[in-house]
Parts: sequence; structure tokens; C-alpha cells
Amino acid sequence: MAGGIGSRFWPLSTEACPKQFIDILGKGKSFIRATFERFRPLVPDEHFLVVTNAAYKQQVLQHLPELSEEQVLCEPMRRNTATCIAYAAYRIAEGECHGNRAMVVTPADHYVTDEDAFRAVIARGFDFVEAHPEALTTIGICPTRPETGYGYIEQGAPSGDNAAVWRVAAFKEKPDHAHAMQFLAAGNYMWNSGIFLWSVQAYQRALQQYLPAMRTIFRTGDGIWNTPSEQQWLETHYPQCENISVDYGILEKSDSCYMLRGDFGWSDVGTWGSLYEHASKDGSANATAGEALLVDSNRCVVNVEPGTQAIVQGLDGYLVAMRGGQLLVCSLREEQHIKDWVAQLSCR
Repeated sequence: MAGGIGSRFWPLSTEACPKQFIDILGKGKSFIRATFERFRPLVPDEHFLVVTNAAYKQQVLQHLPELSEEQVLCEPMRRNTATCIAYAAYRIAEGECHGNRAMVVTPADHYVTDEDAFRAVIARGFDFVEAHPEALTTIGICPTRPETGYGYIEQGAPSGDNAAVWRVAAFKEKPDHAHAMQFLAAGNYMWNSGIFLWSVQAYQRALQQYLPAMRTIFRTGDGIWNTPSEQQWLETHYPQCENISVDYGILEKSDSCYMLRGDFGWSDVGTWGSLYEHASKDGSANATAGEALLVDSNRCVVNVEPGTQAIVQGLDGYLVAMRGGQLLVCSLREEQHIKDWVAQLSCR
């Protein structure tokens, strides 16, 4: 899934070039490239599908030249995760690798430090959903702190025949700090990674049960997938689908949800604060990218574009970021408002 605009990373991430196409962490590759390479030992190149906004098709192919144009599925408009996953599922169901195939769904912009451990969890997930074709399975991340920026999964009873898989007792919204502390202390709450595994038919059945209107819309496309008529069908019918996440639309309602626990150094790097956690820091705990001089400053993130120089003096716990004539200076404690500020600026 690579259609988001990453507005919390403004001004680095913009609608023209969002987060998934940027090397925000300075690792030498974009998030989408790193995601592709992370899964490549498990999935043949020809079995990858990227669901993205039509405006990003060429950027996807630029970062993933191994893929054909037919592997880039272009949404005519954003309709959230339940819809984009349905699009991919129907494309797979009528493609050359049709049938009750296992599919893994992942955002294109996550960061993983232990990729071998990650692949071991995904491989176990494939084994589980192939043995349990009714299962809707997600990856829960073992929490390391009382994080308020993630949703949580309450771990239920063991699945019975697989000691590495648990039933999901409940999905929890992003908590306040007090509840996050309670979740961490309880020991049976995992971060919701937004990575899912299931069979194509299991997802189609879940659509029928929980989002029947969406299922009916996609059934009108039978016979057009992987044909020249597909894009015209999307232009007409995709906007009719409900704008809803797979979590709200299906998983929170289903009694067939299972979870594998993951402990592989995961982060969705969804905010400047999470980037700060993974970045290298100097002796004053500052994380810098670009040519910047920090004076009497501590615990700051400073990110300026190549060819630009910056001097930052007397700041503590601040974010300074500059790209393409756009400048952001704000307290890291207030960064949750960046998305709203960008929307206000766009309205002027």
C-alpha cells in the first residue's frame, strides 16, 4: 500500500513526493525500495502488487524497476485500506496465480532493523493462513514503551494448534499516556503494525459479511480485471466504495482474527519524533541531516536540503526542517499538530 501523502513529515514529505519515496532515515534507499527488498526473499518479483494513487505510478516504477506497469494498481482516488486491499484481492483472484492464494498486505513506509527475524515471522504467517484458510491474521509488535501514537491489539488465547499464533481479543484505539502505561504493564497488548496475512478468499468472504455493499461493487468487475477495461471500471465504480479502513470495516467485527507476535525492531516512522529515535545523534542528543551548525541546542531534529546551510541556536527539543522553500520550526512536543497546520497553510 503506497498511496498516502505522509503529511506529518512536511516539508520533506509532500503530496508531489510523499514519504514512501524518500530516504528520510539516510539509509541510501527509499522506504518503498526497502520494503520491496525486505519481502523479496519470500515473494517472487512477479507476485508483487503496489496499490497507489495514479499520480504516483511513475515514481513507483522508478523506485521498483523490477516491476511491470501491470503490477502498479492505480486508485483514481483514495478510499482507505479496506478498499485498496479489495482491489488487490480481486486482481489476484482473477490473475495468473488465481485461487485461494495467501496474500500479505503491508504499508510501503515502515522501518525494520532485524529483517531476518521479520521474514521468519512472515513465513510463519504464510504457513498459518495456508493451514487456516478462514483466518484473518495480523502482526502485533512487542511494545518497548508506552506509545500513544499506535493502536494496540489485545492478545487472546493461543490458537490451539500453533504456539506462535494467538487469537485477537480486541483492537484498541490509540491510547492516552495513562492507558498506554496500563497496556505496557499488562504484557498482553501489542502494537498494531498494520501488516496482515490472509487468503484471497478469506478477505472476499469478510467483505461479503462485513462490507457487503463494497463486495457488491467489486463483483460488478468480474471479468474485467487484468484487461484494458479495468481502469475505466475503477474510474466509475471505485468512488462508490466506502472510505473505511480494514481495521474498522472488518477486523474489529470479525471473530476469525489471529495475531503473530513480532519483535524485529519495527517502526512506522510516522512522525518526526519516531525518526528521532532511529537517527544518529551528537553529544547533545541532536539529530541532524544536511549542513547545519547547532549552538547551545539540545535534543533537536534539524533537517535541511542539500545546498542549504543553517545555524540553530538556543533551542531545546525542537524540530527545524526545510525543503523547497518551505520551512517548519516547532516543538517536538507539538508535532502532532503538523498535519493540521499544513492543511491550514494549504487553504490560504
